[in-house]
Amino acid sequence: MAEDVVERALAPVVPTGRARRERLGRLRSRAAPYVLIAPFFLLFGAFGLFPLAATAWTSLFRVELTAPEAREWVGLHNYARLVTDDFFWNALANTVLIGVLATVPQLLLALGAAHLLDARLRGRLFFRVAALAPYATSVAAATLVFALFYGRDQGMVNWAIGLVGLDPVDWQNGPWASKCAVASIVVWRWTGYNALIYLAAMQTIPPELYEAAALDGASRWRRFWHVTLPGLRPALAFTGLVSTIGAVQLFGEPLLFSSGAGASGGADHQYQTLGLYLYEQGWVNLHLGRAAAIAWAMLLLLVVLFGAVRLARAVRGRGARR
Repeated sequence: MAEDVVERALAPVVPTGRARRERLGRLRSRAAPYVLIAPFFLLFGAFGLFPLAATAWTSLFRVELTAPEAREWVGLHNYARLVTDDFFWNALANTVLIGVLATVPQLLLALGAAHLLDARLRGRLFFRVAALAPYATSVAAATLVFALFYGRDQGMVNWAIGLVGLDPVDWQNGPWASKCAVASIVVWRWTGYNALIYLAAMQTIPPELYEAAALDGASRWRRFWHVTLPGLRPALAFTGLVSTIGAVQLFGEPLLFSSGAGASGGADHQYQTLGLYLYEQGWVNLHLGRAAAIAWAMLLLLVVLFGAVRLARAVRGRGARR
């Protein structure tokens, strides 16, 4: 009798083998998601957050690339210097202009190309693969070929415009011509990539929407405007975001466009972007602290830009609800 009482008293305290296995199973099921995503966060912390924090810390010092251990604390002096730096504002203006000249035509051409690739054409697979070929091409190879095309004396572009009686253009030294030339390289490389993104988004739009619009008497243009474009809003937002980030970080195309210009972006800095100016300060002039400040200024520029877009959308949404 006494033994039965003791066993009943100890039963809730000492778990059985089955209860222990169930507890371990619940623990493993809860820990499994964290274990699976841990490699990403470890790599992101090592190669994303740590360089970002290290760059922010470096921007607060006067430090040379040849002697990184000899640091002098200057606080926000590197950022204050950018406010009065004419070369920084010139690079910022060039970045904005080249970004607009490259992003707007690029996305419009990609939208039109995706609409054509979505049609029932013979050899559609070939055209879709060909659209991605410029993106797979090395930026160095593409830029060097375009530099030959835009040559002042023997370039193919000047030869073509000469056939219609126009004077040759100095594409590498002209203030506006050089920006248009650099922007055309970006357009050529990224139009096909964005077109395939739009094409994938178009194929997710239910065909019943097009059939209903056709039954209502909507023309092809109205179907594209009222059915296709609303269905492409996530893809349009994604490509706009990526293209804007790429425009702010533009580096390879202007660096290689002119053989003798290098990081200066032309004799008069006429197409020097923020990426080139960062490279010039850090790896040509060896001012590592200034280069770090420029890098953070580029990041803050993107944050302010996307914050303004988000705020405008929020205000617009409130106005629509009213």
